[in-house]
Amino acid sequence: MLGDVRVRSRAGFESERRGSHPYIDFRIFHAQSEIEVSVSARNIRRLLSFQRYLRSSRFFRGTTVSNSLNILDDDYNGQAKCMLGKVGNWNFDIFLFDRLTNGNSLVSLTCHLFSLHGLIEYFHLDMVKLRRFLVMIQEDYHSQNPYHNAVHAADVTQAMHCYLREPKLANSVTPWDVLLSLIAAATHDLDHPGVNQPFLIKTNHYLATLYKNTSVLENHHWRSAVGLLRESGLFSHMPLESRKQMETQIGALILATDISRQNEYLSLFRSHLDRGDLCLEDARHRHLVLQEWTGDIEKKYQLGVSPFCDRQTESIANIQIGFMTYLVEPLFTEWARFSNTRLSQTMLGHVGLNKASWKGLQREQPSSEDSEAALEELNS
Repeated sequence: MLGDVRVRSRAGFESERRGSHPYIDFRIFHAQSEIEVSVSARNIRRLLSFQRYLRSSRFFRGTTVSNSLNILDDDYNGQAKCMLGKVGNWNFDIFLFDRLTNGNSLVSLTCHLFSLHGLIEYFHLDMVKLRRFLVMIQEDYHSQNPYHNAVHAADVTQAMHCYLREPKLANSVTPWDVLLSLIAAATHDLDHPGVNQPFLIKTNHYLATLYKNTSVLENHHWRSAVGLLRESGLFSHMPLESRKQMETQIGALILATDISRQNEYLSLFRSHLDRGDLCLEDARHRHLVLQEWTGDIEKKYQLGVSPFCDRQTESIANIQIGFMTYLVEPLFTEWARFSNTRLSQTMLGHVGLNKASWKGLQREQPSSEDSEAALEELNS
């Protein structure tokens, strides 16, 4: 039976045990028993997954596979390795990489980035524990979640690597900053239930109660990540004070992904740029830089539809254009002020092309009179 199992620790607060809150299948409104998954089955799946990685990793075993039946696997592994040679490219195709790694993009990519940034040697990490930690992260993303899944986490982690390579950051960030950034990126949507915060609050979900309706999902992602860190023992060789600091700072990075707080962080970032007092020698300033459809169900259960979630009044084109206009463009614009590089211009160029494409589709669809009001509501 899956429950809200917690691991109490000396670190000062309760983490959430992995897998405590499964992906929300809305058949629960009709038959709860249909979606129950036993803990033992999940543990077996985790064990088999880890064993699969141990067998398949040449780097880990230090051996080569001579069986001719593995020729196709060798070819795919070679292509994946070739792709990792271009992992710093903004156009990195995470979907292709996921296919080449047989659905293991998050583990393969993050392990490679840890090695590339020298974190394994610098922090004296045990490769067995690291591999196990990454496997547990990947297993705790729900593959049936169409967006907030392990591929998305791998995509965000790769993007974080691109940002860390920007000259202004690369010359200032410490190995500690890089470590926290990659872990936070990989776990920022960990165990995502597939619905948004307003839905959890409206349905009186126990996560909303637990976190007092404040950054509900982000708090859950953070505490779940802390649970994995402690369970894996990856940093058990470090002093307790350092581990507590790590957990707190990872939490700050994950909590910054709460979309309702974007204006808060963006305004602070913009004000530093306006005053010209952003100092990357200051750890607090570096940390600031590093932070930067449930509608049908809501209608069915008379919950009141969230902004952009009503199929009757909103089109996908309207939602995409609004998201880019009110959320993405302002952030990318300020980032370009901070670091006006080829990457910044590429990002802004992609946003422009995406908006043009969606506007073309928008002209083919009926427009919504409430679209702009909903955008303002989400952005407020």
